[in-house]
Amino acid sequence: MSPVSSNSISAPAIVLLPDLVSHCKFDLHTNRNHKLVSVESKRWIFNGDHDLDQAARRAFHGLKAGKLAAMTYPNAGYPQLRACSDFLSWLFHLDDLSDDMDDRGIDKVANVVMNSIYHPHTYRSPARLNRMTKESVFSVFYYRLYKRIIRTAAPGTYQRLQETMELFFQAIHQQALDRANGTVPDLESYIALRRDTSGCKPCWALIEYAHHLHIPDDVMDHPTIRSLGEATNDLVTWSNDIFSYDMEQSKGHTHNMINVIMHEQGLDLQDAVNAVGDLCKRAIDRFTHDRANLPSWGPTIDADVRVYVDGLADWIVGSLHWSFETERYFGVAGKRVKATRVVTLRPPKTVVRAPVRET
Repeated sequence: MSPVSSNSISAPAIVLLPDLVSHCKFDLHTNRNHKLVSVESKRWIFNGDHDLDQAARRAFHGLKAGKLAAMTYPNAGYPQLRACSDFLSWLFHLDDLSDDMDDRGIDKVANVVMNSIYHPHTYRSPARLNRMTKESVFSVFYYRLYKRIIRTAAPGTYQRLQETMELFFQAIHQQALDRANGTVPDLESYIALRRDTSGCKPCWALIEYAHHLHIPDDVMDHPTIRSLGEATNDLVTWSNDIFSYDMEQSKGHTHNMINVIMHEQGLDLQDAVNAVGDLCKRAIDRFTHDRANLPSWGPTIDADVRVYVDGLADWIVGSLHWSFETERYFGVAGKRVKATRVVTLRPPKTVVRAPVRET
């Protein structure tokens, strides 16, 4: 890995997005409670973080995290949908404000969250007892949410949520170090890290939670099931790298597959976008192939597995369409960008970073 400046490669003013929506043939569904859950999740965030200014609140309204939950958990009952929506809201809120956190700040959040997960009935969070810092705000949010989830989650789901959240915090710790040092990893390292920084793996555990599934551990560890989850993660994550690229490059951020491919393969921006788009299409194709070749574990388990795999498909198609509904990536121009696939880039920000120590 080597450090590069965020604007070291000249970029054209316009980028043409790959047509991923047309490549995805899965039916799009939206939970009928999407309006109510959107209102309630925003209220949960606003009431919990009193330091949010008006600009941050406007941005959160435009995020439409509740709509994403409704499009990715379309068949969930309201209590489960609300928990999934709150988790996504928390995740985006952490993503926004963690840009200003160093690895120590992230470790503080991770410490409270993971202790709350592993010891939900006995752990006394210092974040709930002391002055509310930015780190403690995130911790309290998750503590309250997790207490709701564990009431009905199956033991296997509970364990997978624990494990994947731990992987998530380890990955965003490394991301913080890379960001501080201006380091762009090689493609193989980036793919491995991004599968965890995305936060997708806990979302797959929430598919089990949202539908009251009881899938045995050996089935969840089957190569085909793991491959389906990985293909879904890759599509959601890599397509997000495409859709969020303009926003990120305008802030001087480089944790993006497009930057990695430009740096490693010497491609210009449009060719790198096309390359990532091709990888996204292959991920959809991998998922489709594996879905058509599921093993059988008997009628009861097979029924739960079908619901789980359908939930992964909902994430693929739902995230693609939501990316043009949210104002996070394209502002109010999402519908136009979806139709034309043309993105006009904002001016890039030059970032000067002081190196930080590895831990």
